[in-house]
Amino acid sequence: MAFKPKGIGYDMAITVFSPDGSLYQVNYANEAVRRGATSVGVKSKEGVVLVADKKPPSPLVEPDSYEKISQIDDGIGAATSGMIADTRILVDRARLEAQIHKLTYDEEITVKALCKKVCDLIQVHTQYGGLRPFGASLIIAGENSSSELFVTDPSGGYIGMKAAAIGAGKASAQELFEKEYREDIPLEDAIILALRALKTSVEELNPKHVELVLLKNKQFIPLSEEEVEGYIKKVS
Repeated sequence: MAFKPKGIGYDMAITVFSPDGSLYQVNYANEAVRRGATSVGVKSKEGVVLVADKKPPSPLVEPDSYEKISQIDDGIGAATSGMIADTRILVDRARLEAQIHKLTYDEEITVKALCKKVCDLIQVHTQYGGLRPFGASLIIAGENSSSELFVTDPSGGYIGMKAAAIGAGKASAQELFEKEYREDIPLEDAIILALRALKTSVEELNPKHVELVLLKNKQFIPLSEEEVEGYIKKVS
């Protein structure tokens, strides 16, 4: 009798569970995220730090032609990892949901509510035939009454975090966070900790290849290359 690999057939359709309760297409989407560039987020009482590795895949690529951290609304941003096309769609959906909420209720959407709206779309893509899961994960962060940070995954789940990482360097960054993150961390120290976490998964912290954004006082504040270089020197 010919040998049949475990799980054969169960990865042919998104709507079919395997005997062990897995949706293989969702597992494959998670793998796409794990192979993506590293992005990290660190929460402090003064705001949130988002840092991403945006090293271009080729020296011919214009670094400014794509972004890893996107503004969603006033004081809300998202760091991404995974398939670039999928992250773009999710960021666009997040922006749309933020504007719909503002027009409907005449108030800014909360970070948690925005994350839930995005994850509702992600979950639909795990449930219906003819769709495929998004091979992307987001760190959605910002300020409402306090700093908030949530991480999404390709299953449509989301969870609030104090410090988080997604992409290829997730494991090493999370290990550093578990050892050194503290509740009362100042924003300046959070920047250094985020860069140190990113450094665990890249050969070198190059200011041209590091995107750093601060979310504080309901503002989305991208740091210039010179400012990023200054912080990298402190890490070194």
